[in-house]
Amino acid sequence: MAKYLTRGNPAKLIFFFALPLFIGNLFQQLYSIADTLIVGRILGLTALAGVGCTGSLLFLILGFVMGMTSGFSIVTAQYYGARNKTGVRRSFCAAVILAVVVAILFTLITVPLTRSILTAMLTPPEIMADAHAYLLIIFCGIGASVLFNLLSNMILALGDSKTPLVFLIIACLLNIVLDFAFILHTPMGVAGAALATVLSQIASGLLCVRYIFKKLPELRPHKKDWLLTLHDLYKPLSIGLPMGFQISVIAVGAIVLQAALNNLGPLSVAAYTAAQKIDMIGVLPMMSFGLAMATYTAQNYGARDLARISQGVRQCCVMSVSFSVAVAAVNITFGRYLIELFVGDGQDAVIEMGQIYLTINGCMYWILALLFIFRNTLQGLGQSAVPTLAGVMELVMRTLAAVTLTAYLGFNGACMANPLAWLGAAVPLCIAYCLTIRCLCRDGRPA
Repeated sequence: MAKYLTRGNPAKLIFFFALPLFIGNLFQQLYSIADTLIVGRILGLTALAGVGCTGSLLFLILGFVMGMTSGFSIVTAQYYGARNKTGVRRSFCAAVILAVVVAILFTLITVPLTRSILTAMLTPPEIMADAHAYLLIIFCGIGASVLFNLLSNMILALGDSKTPLVFLIIACLLNIVLDFAFILHTPMGVAGAALATVLSQIASGLLCVRYIFKKLPELRPHKKDWLLTLHDLYKPLSIGLPMGFQISVIAVGAIVLQAALNNLGPLSVAAYTAAQKIDMIGVLPMMSFGLAMATYTAQNYGARDLARISQGVRQCCVMSVSFSVAVAAVNITFGRYLIELFVGDGQDAVIEMGQIYLTINGCMYWILALLFIFRNTLQGLGQSAVPTLAGVMELVMRTLAAVTLTAYLGFNGACMANPLAWLGAAVPLCIAYCLTIRCLCRDGRPA
């Protein structure tokens, strides 16, 4: 149910709001992990590399969707914190219209260009067929991703992080069942894993639709709410497009890195893919604290309580950095055993390379924790320029590592790309947050 984050102890509110986000993000990763684990163990390393090499490209397209819909929801959260019921409904209508347009455009652009994009990324011939089959179906299902991400973010904007968790759990279990059904009992191969993901997203999106219309009257629009002005559309676009763009900019660097990995051969791609799945689970606590700060900040920004925002940021930094240290210790200590789950016995070279990745990344998790907090806090304040600049910094640092370090250090150089990108983005975000809060407090206003 809807909940205001403008009252009560900030640390307690943020933690218990972030906890369902963490569990939900964990189950969302299980979408991808289920595909990877089942594909790797049943269809083999070539199929695993085929699915894995699509990750950066999916991040480019679907990352834009996630960033854009998160930006739309920030506007709704600000109106909700300000107790502006009409603004909440109209911002929801604007978000729906804009999301439908983006889903149609992205589908029409990406589907016919799938093979050309993979060719430009230097995808090895031996994994091209699997990569194309997997990616094509995911792109055909972009609308399903837009549906779920938009509606779940709108539910989050109203302070409810538990309901999207329930829907994600249901979708994840459905995804795993469909994975086994399509891969084991049909000749679809990796395409079956992709279809399972799309169908699961459709199911979770429809659950969100039903919940909103039955349980959240705050989001149920009146007929006149659909009569939008240019201002109604501009406000979510002014936040949503930069947020989507900054994630896509980050993804471009990941694509350059993926191309460098492809040049190192299928073993490097498989090792990076398996280790990255573990790494993505490891960063979920930090990511979840960051997502919680976006909603927390947006609601308190609408309520005009800057002191409460600063207090929440300080307390969240302590919690998130503490989690980052603990997660790093686990990944570094037990990494090789976790990687073996994906690639099986006898793949010593792959396991060794994966352990190197987890060690290098784990040592820098604390920087990533701060990056998530400052980026999401600025976005909750409606700031878009500096987070976008930070995304460009990530692109530059990741690309430099891919082009230079990979050439000289091979796989070890590729593993350094993410930590360098985090450092390059965290510095301007930290400075911008301090200056923004100081400026707003001096002016005595949150807007």
